Amino acid sequence: MLAQFSPGQYVRHPQQPGWGIGQVQSSVADRVTVNFEHAGKQLIIASVVDLVVVNDDDIYGD
Repeated sequence: MLAQFSPGQYVRHPQQPGWGIGQVQSSVADRVTVNFEHAGKQLIIASVVDLVVVNDDDIYGD
């Protein structure tokens, strides 16, 4: 089953750690548009790449 992503959610690309944290811009079917810190806007195919959800605590600390 495909993970569902929501706009505003933070994620990381497991094969591209240098891209940094990304924020989901949109999610339609298995296409997720993410704006990454160091790579800009990228279209990710969620059926190919398992994006890792980043918790707010990981971004902002406790």
